Amino acid sequence: MMSEKTQLLNMLKDEFSRWEELLARLSEEQITTPLPSSDLSIKDGIAHLRAWQQVSIARLDAALQNKDPEFPGWLAGQHPESDENRDEYNERIYQAYREQSWSSVHSAWKDGFLRFLELAQAIPEADLLATGRYAWLKEYPLSAVLLGSYGHHEEHLEPLLALHLK
Repeated sequence: MMSEKTQLLNMLKDEFSRWEELLARLSEEQITTPLPSSDLSIKDGIAHLRAWQQVSIARLDAALQNKDPEFPGWLAGQHPESDENRDEYNERIYQAYREQSWSSVHSAWKDGFLRFLELAQAIPEADLLATGRYAWLKEYPLSAVLLGSYGHHEEHLEPLLALHLK
């Protein structure tokens, strides 16, 4: 039977592949043009995922080094779980990435995703699954960071698949 860690890593690898397959089918124009019923493009969505991925990477890195996470600058010292600041965070992310080229946004997201997988692989399964192991995660296990990243990517992928598989 597959370990829980292996299952989580496989889910994330599959999600990465699904994204890469979709992106490979689209032209740069399709990726950078705002989506129907939105002001945002697929590029903006990938930049958004990249920025939040930095938070997840900071958490895995902190777990490996047994220290507090060093979150990205766009959080401006605020806590990433702050729901009341979510729109403000997402606007900061949009402003930070909107002038960047698609190739640079895609490379950053892709490299970040692979780095995230590498860090997750390096963490012992017991440390991934233990609740309360890391004070900065409160009662959550580190595996919640992996599941959160998977869910966030899935949340943004599903509408795109619906749009581009018609």
